[in-house]
Amino acid sequence: MPYLITSIPGLIFCFTMPIAYKNTFYDIPLLLQIPMHLAVGRVHNIPAWFIPMIVIFFIFSWLLLKLEKKGILYKLLPLLFLVTIFLPRISPEYSDLINLSYPGRYLAYVNYILMGFIHFLSLYIFGMFCSANKSIIDKFYDKRALLWTGMLITSGLNIYLTYKFNWCNYTISKTFLTMLLLGYLKHYDEFILSHNKTNKTLDFIAKYSFGLFFIHWYWFFIYNKVFNISGVIISENIACIIFCVAIRFVVVAALSTLTLFVIKSLLLKINKDTNTRMFIGV
Repeated sequence: MPYLITSIPGLIFCFTMPIAYKNTFYDIPLLLQIPMHLAVGRVHNIPAWFIPMIVIFFIFSWLLLKLEKKGILYKLLPLLFLVTIFLPRISPEYSDLINLSYPGRYLAYVNYILMGFIHFLSLYIFGMFCSANKSIIDKFYDKRALLWTGMLITSGLNIYLTYKFNWCNYTISKTFLTMLLLGYLKHYDEFILSHNKTNKTLDFIAKYSFGLFFIHWYWFFIYNKVFNISGVIISENIACIIFCVAIRFVVVAALSTLTLFVIKSLLLKINKDTNTRMFIGV
């Protein structure tokens, strides 16, 4: 439900400013566009490609659970991580797709989602492994120096490969980062719970993160249009790039959070028993 409701602004952008919003299905009848957008997610709300991909995981969850019970699933992790490393996701760009037929454009997005499923399969199964073996999270903290080293090396390698060959795969460095965050949060769990402000802050972030995922792209797009900048800030001055990216991050995060807070407050004002998470993810 949150996906459908939070898709409305993106669909409006697609219909009212198709070229600026890079709507690759712009001259198909609107009633045909809607299911196409919702089915692939990637056009009307770029981060929402994740939704159709996670549906595939749900469809195959029975198979994953069966393999887990037979003791096979986690033995596949080394092979699956190799797949993640050597099968980077290549985003379908508007400029590359616009000259294709409409079936060709749609299939390009479907292929992107399927490749995302294969690419992230190792991470999904690794998450299952951590959930089934929670004590391993303590080892993440114990091995934090090794994880920091792994994250920094793979991040540096990503930057080099992107600059030199326009080939990147940030999933591995993000995996190291995720393991570090899990390790630190588990280690300092009692500290967090005993400090009310820290606990409330992290609780707020956790509650709003799902909704932020759904709507932040809209403010990101608006910010870029207002200040006439591209999605990727390019400059020879590294300090300038860091500053501009930081400002954009803060502004987009603040506006997205404020939007969710206002909508949540209005829904509760209409009916105090409303399950606002069902509508906007918060």
